[in-house]
Amino acid sequence: MSLTDTDERWPYGTPFGDLLRAAKEETGLSYRKLAERAVDPATQTRVGYTTLHRIAHDQPIHMLPGVAGAISKAIGGDERRVRLAAAMQYCGAVAGDPLGASGDEATVVVVHAPGMGARDMPRVEALLRRYAAGDLPPELTDDA
Repeated sequence: MSLTDTDERWPYGTPFGDLLRAAKEETGLSYRKLAERAVDPATQTRVGYTTLHRIAHDQPIHMLPGVAGAISKAIGGDERRVRLAAAMQYCGAVAGDPLGASGDEATVVVVHAPGMGARDMPRVEALLRRYAAGDLPPELTDDA
């Protein structure tokens, strides 16, 4: 199943499973071999081959914060992309840069409901513009 395919269980696609299936195919490694690499560097969370198999077969898992980091290490992918794919598949959240605000110095990721675009988020856009201009209210700075 791809990001554009849907079914009753996964109405927003299976991007997390897609990433894992693609990595398995590209590396030629088994889930057991991928699991040997699946250790989150920040939390030391380990993910076993059965969890990798469940993700790849679009089954539910217990999603702890260290799981995405471990899977990122297993597949050699961008951890941010792995986390966004997991959020989309398991929480129905859509994450991306609908405002086109990312640049060389920063990546902007907005988690939003499916179908929303820049016109639906004028306050988010205004906040990002203020941030870029260095004009944030005190509660949103380290000075608060």
